[in-house]
Amino acid sequence: MLDPVPGPRNGLALRCSRAFLSPWSRLALLVLLLACAASAVVLYEPQRLLASGLPVQVSGGAAVVLFGVAYGLCTAAFVPRPLLNLAAGALFGSQAGLAAALAGTVVGAGISFTMGRVLGQDALRPLLRGRWLTAADGQLSRHGFRSMLALRLFPGIPFAAANYCAAVSRMGYAPFLLATALGSIPNTAAYVVAGSRAASPTSPAFLAATGFIALSAVAGALVAWRKRHRLRTV
Repeated sequence: MLDPVPGPRNGLALRCSRAFLSPWSRLALLVLLLACAASAVVLYEPQRLLASGLPVQVSGGAAVVLFGVAYGLCTAAFVPRPLLNLAAGALFGSQAGLAAALAGTVVGAGISFTMGRVLGQDALRPLLRGRWLTAADGQLSRHGFRSMLALRLFPGIPFAAANYCAAVSRMGYAPFLLATALGSIPNTAAYVVAGSRAASPTSPAFLAATGFIALSAVAGALVAWRKRHRLRTV
């Protein structure tokens, strides 16, 4: 007796796995995750929980580490970094607050970059056809560290937008994280110092920090205004 010809095994499972792992399915998952994160921020306002202090049982270095991790998760969920930087300064002072804020900045950037690279890059890269999008992608892909360093140094560019733009490009992890850490120091330090000296708004440290924040914002706006003409001609 002849054995029956075996049919295709796991044909439905294979098709389902391909559908779920397709670029557009992963992009839809990314959008869903970001929408849930944004909704959670609106409903629970985690920045207020961080600003009001950590549990009494946590103190010292453990509190700084815990704050840094929570800071990273909050920035990945679109909580504004200036609020978190002010909270870091108010809770831990200038030095420990700056360490916690910078660590949280790198953690949050790494989370966003990984999510964008794994879930969104394959679907979004074929859509980079506009002149501005192509120019921005070329800058980040060829000159990743220098471009990201400039984006971090000047305020006004949304933190999350820069993360996901870099993730869609061909920029590597190492230059992205290093440029984020170095480029975030000046403005992060200014906000942390302002938060640590908020109780004495007439102190030289608070006035210097707020003055730096204002001047950097003006400088960032001027640079963006000049760069837009260069991008149009690329």
